[in-house]
Amino acid sequence: MPELDYLGTERPSLILYLPHRPEGLEQLIGNPDTRELIKNNSNHWRKIVTLLAKVASPGEEWRDFRDRELFRQTALCFAPHLKAFDTWHWIGGKDNLQRFEIPGLDARPLREAPAVAIDYERQILLTPYPDYRQLKNATVSQIRAALVQLGFYSKG
Repeated sequence: MPELDYLGTERPSLILYLPHRPEGLEQLIGNPDTRELIKNNSNHWRKIVTLLAKVASPGEEWRDFRDRELFRQTALCFAPHLKAFDTWHWIGGKDNLQRFEIPGLDARPLREAPAVAIDYERQILLTPYPDYRQLKNATVSQIRAALVQLGFYSKG
């Protein structure tokens, strides 16, 4: 039986953890499709997957990445615990972070974007909730710059 707390590839480069599920998750589990997720949900979900694509896309073509590759390379998780994958874990929102128990979390704010923090050893990215008002393009650029330095986009 499919896990209703997870949507995406079994070997993601990045998992975005959110506190709520999209409508129609049951139908998407077997065949994750960004366009279907957006079509069956509000504009709010278009913003979420767009921001995920902007952060995770290996190049500048985030729209194509969002529509064709997003769930082949990333995942969404709705459970309040980190998956035991060797991957980057992105927890969006302070309220969402409160759901997690992460002993010894050592997330340090980015100097250029102090609302964003990274635990480099555990590969945990903490940001405001993935919404355009809270996670503006300038902040996304700072996140991408930090991930470039960490070799995120050069991994196989």
